[in-house]
This record gives sequence, structure tokens and C-alpha cells, in this order.
Amino acid sequence: MKQQNVISPSSPDNPRHVAIIMDGNNRWARKRFMPGVAGHKAGVDAVRAVIEVCAEEGVEVLTLFAFSSENWSRPEAEVGALMELFLRALRREVRKLSENGIRLRLIGDRSRFSAELQRAMADAEALTADGQRMTLVVAANYGGKWDMAQAARGLAIDAAAGLLDPSAISEDDFQARLSTAEWPLPDLCIRTGGERRISNFLLWQLAYAELYFSDLYWPDFKHEAMRGALADFASRQRRFGKTSEQVAAES
Repeated sequence: MKQQNVISPSSPDNPRHVAIIMDGNNRWARKRFMPGVAGHKAGVDAVRAVIEVCAEEGVEVLTLFAFSSENWSRPEAEVGALMELFLRALRREVRKLSENGIRLRLIGDRSRFSAELQRAMADAEALTADGQRMTLVVAANYGGKWDMAQAARGLAIDAAAGLLDPSAISEDDFQARLSTAEWPLPDLCIRTGGERRISNFLLWQLAYAELYFSDLYWPDFKHEAMRGALADFASRQRRFGKTSEQVAAES
């Protein structure tokens, strides 16, 4: 990745915020008669590729679904290997992100992670805090239902304390309590691996996102695949409840 510490101008046809469900690592590995963790290791190269493309194309925010709140139910050995891979990736990749002006943020419930991993997360965020080229958001131990519940909990606490009127709570008030509140809503959500669902990812935030599904397993989703997804997005007309005629008249 070419070193760059300024914000790249985004094409008007490109999304400001791209969210990706990185699916298919295990199946990629099984197809090659390898252990599942080998697929997750191979998937790190795909992460680098999509970061490079999004940064080059001026995408402001890239959110990656790395580990869901439901993934804890996977075999203990696999979960342990994933945690070790996550820790190594944080330590190995964070300096590259910083050098390229990319700010790293992590969302999700960190309380279940080891103290060592929580420290690595905080250190990575601190090291990249000044990045202005793009924000990379990693969702770890994250679930859309959890996010909405914690937002509702915060509003309820403030209402009980008399800090806000429950009858006046708006959609904007709720959205401001979500873990993604500081960034624009996703314009494009990509899922690899051939599945056609969003699996408890950014449930509120994806209400009007364009959905793009790829049959490629995540380790195979590299530069050209990412550019293809952006090109597909650029070809769509986003109406947000309006008619095509209305949108055409406004453009």
C-alpha cells in the first residue's frame, strides 16, 4: 500500500461507508483439506486487499465483521486459534495502518476477550488515532441485537434519571447511541461465501444499504473482486422510498 496520510477524494459514485461480512474461510480451507484456521489466516490477505482498494477509491469508512457474538459457540480449539490470530494480526498490521493514515476502531463487547487482547485493541486504536485517510472499523464480539439493546439501555437509564423525555425519543436519538454513531450509515454491505443473509450484523444501520453477495470465499475476495463490488454499487439507483422519476429529477 502506498503511504498516504491525507483523505483521498471520493468519487460521487462510490460509497462513503462499506460494510463486509467476511464469510467462507472455513469452507475455503476444507476445500483444500486444511484445518479451518488456515482459511482465517489466508483471509488476512483479503483484508489487506479490500483496505487498499477502499483507501484508493476514497471510501471514508470500512467496517469488517470479524467475530460475531454467536461465534463463541464454535469449537473451543477454533475459537482459541481465532483469538490468537486476532492478537497477532493486531500487533503485526497496526503499524502499517498508521503509516498509511488509516485509523482503526473496534466495536463490540470487549469484556469477554482476554486482558491481553483488550490491551492490544486499546493500543492499536491509540497508535492509529491520528489517521485521516480512512477509518477501518473491526466488529469483534459484535451483534446487531446487542448493539440495539445497549443503545436502548442507555436511553432507558437517562430517561429514568430524568435526563430525557421518553415520549420525545426519536430515531436520531436511538441511532446516536449505537456503536457506529460517529460514522455515516453503510451505503454498501458485501457478503462473501455465497450466503444471502446479514447474520445479525448492523441490523439498524443496514436499513437502506445496498446488498451485494459474492460466491467467492473470503480468502479469494481480493482487489478485482472489491472493485467489481464498487462498480456494481455505482450502477444502482438509490431511491430511499422515492420513485425513480423523483430521483432522476433531483440529480
